[in-house]
Amino acid sequence: MEKGSFFSGKKVLITGHTGFKGSWMCMVLAMFGAKVTGYALAPQAEPNLYELCKVSEKIDSVIGDIRDLETMQRVFQRVQPEIVVHMAAQPLVRESYKSPVYTYEVNVMGTVNVLECVRETLSVRSFINVTTDKVYKNKEWEWGYRENEELDGYDPYSNSKSCSELITGSYINSFFQGKAAAISTMRAGNVIGGGDFAQNRIIPDCVRAALDRRKIEVRNPYSIRPYQHVLDAVMAYLMVAKAQYEDNGFAGNYNVGPDEADSLETGALASLFCNAWRHFTGESIEWAACGEEGVHEANFLKLDCSKLKRKFRWKPVWDAKKAIDKTVEWSVAYQKGEDILECMEGQIREFVEEVQQYFEFSEL
Repeated sequence: MEKGSFFSGKKVLITGHTGFKGSWMCMVLAMFGAKVTGYALAPQAEPNLYELCKVSEKIDSVIGDIRDLETMQRVFQRVQPEIVVHMAAQPLVRESYKSPVYTYEVNVMGTVNVLECVRETLSVRSFINVTTDKVYKNKEWEWGYRENEELDGYDPYSNSKSCSELITGSYINSFFQGKAAAISTMRAGNVIGGGDFAQNRIIPDCVRAALDRRKIEVRNPYSIRPYQHVLDAVMAYLMVAKAQYEDNGFAGNYNVGPDEADSLETGALASLFCNAWRHFTGESIEWAACGEEGVHEANFLKLDCSKLKRKFRWKPVWDAKKAIDKTVEWSVAYQKGEDILECMEGQIREFVEEVQQYFEFSEL
């Protein structure tokens, strides 16, 4: 995969590289031959994907806090990155209710600090700020939000990511007009895939229940969310990073999500998981609504991704069923003590082969 890759030899800096999505991003870029530097806190969960797939052996890993501007400035100065992907965040809605100050410090001032580093580092040609579908003011519409809709997240997590979007826009207007660095924000739906051990997320909760041989508890079975495999999101980020590196006319705000058919009720997603678990293991598992009363969560949340499709001829590659199958495939390999790295690399190769049916992704 390295030969002929756009990213081969490119210096790429990723914040949040020790997280679930960051680990997959590092694996993809390492396979494309990029020179990757990661900047993030040490992994928080135990176990965690970052350590399981030995990311630190493939990249230049810096353990640091994005709230620490001076340390991050030194890293940027040393590395002189050409491409920056900002994924470091406090990413959980329910955690943001428990720790709102920390959530705003990380998601708001963290974004300011990264943008300051990008502003000061002339080598940067392409910057991607990864946010979330939850940045929009949720009006409980049954149709997808477009990039020009109002930004006003409800809870501290969602609102802090709305702020991150606004900060990015302000920096573009104030400091990057006519500059070489092209900047985009990318608003992704719920990503799923092997190696997510986070608490209070539906698929990690399903995996834990299956491994413990107990019934899956689903908090909000009728809530509708856009679900996509982590590789669909990661490859879209890299697609835009490459395009705007070569032509800053591609810079902008983009939704990244599944097709309409894969905006599913949480209960339907749990049923897909149960079917996949039975297929891969032969073991039956069921889910039930747990009736837990918790914090506010939206009922309907969908994305309109027509802008990304129009400008890049992009389309999601793995539907929800395939995404669940690949997640369960990874989880069963982990359960059996098999080679996790081999499993991930195999899924990445399979994804890249499939995506070439739609556009020339091999040039990445």
